[in-house]
Amino acid sequence: MPRRQVVTVGVDLAASARRTAVCRAEWDHEGAPTVEFVVPDGDEDLLALVRGSDKTGLDCPLGWPTGFVDMIAAHHQGLPLPSPARFGDRTDGRPGLDPLRFRLTDDLTWKATAMRPPLSVSTDLLGVVALRAARLLDALGTGSVPRDGSGPVAEVYPAAALRLWGIRPTGSYKNATSDARAVREYVLGSLEVGLGRALPEEVRTRCVVSHDHLDALVCALVARAVLVGDTRWPSSAQERAAALREGWIHLPGPDLAALSGPVV
Repeated sequence: MPRRQVVTVGVDLAASARRTAVCRAEWDHEGAPTVEFVVPDGDEDLLALVRGSDKTGLDCPLGWPTGFVDMIAAHHQGLPLPSPARFGDRTDGRPGLDPLRFRLTDDLTWKATAMRPPLSVSTDLLGVVALRAARLLDALGTGSVPRDGSGPVAEVYPAAALRLWGIRPTGSYKNATSDARAVREYVLGSLEVGLGRALPEEVRTRCVVSHDHLDALVCALVARAVLVGDTRWPSSAQERAAALREGWIHLPGPDLAALSGPVV
């Protein structure tokens, strides 16, 4: 029986619709993607794209740290604050992250990738984007959207995904300098090698010019990884409970070629 075609959407979410980048990938029966960037005309158009996809990869936290929420609730009610804590130590002996600033999935991602910690959704400007994400998920109209990725949306961390695919540029691709442009060209070429196919010239141009569009492409690819069963899911009771409240970053396996596999 031939595989059915599937659609993934990648969203590099920003606080405003104007700065949000959206990538749509339609995967044929052989697991080859046809990729394009789209410009939604407002949030309703963006939600329509999410509803029309088999999975959307969203570059934004889907929740806040439980420790942070508990502390703010206690402070708001004038109750004693919870005792300070940290997540478990890393294998190299370094202490885990602060659960007031970071979610369990942030701590696990930091430990799995040996990167610097993700931005904090509770203490960095990323929280403004997360507020928009919460509104969008609430407006999907499908009931409570699971924050662990089992529903229509999965949380993605593009920089971590690139590292796990073995794409480790020597500099940042996140600014407008000529050096960053060269890094984006390197990242894009590495993605094409891993996928075993060239991307359309319009897609390549957008990714080289804009790191937001490159991140949106990576989000669409990780969404496919979720569908083919090539990402790490919560495995313990603690992880499953935290993922449903705080969100869960889906980290892909090491081989981009796995994205051509069948949807599970």
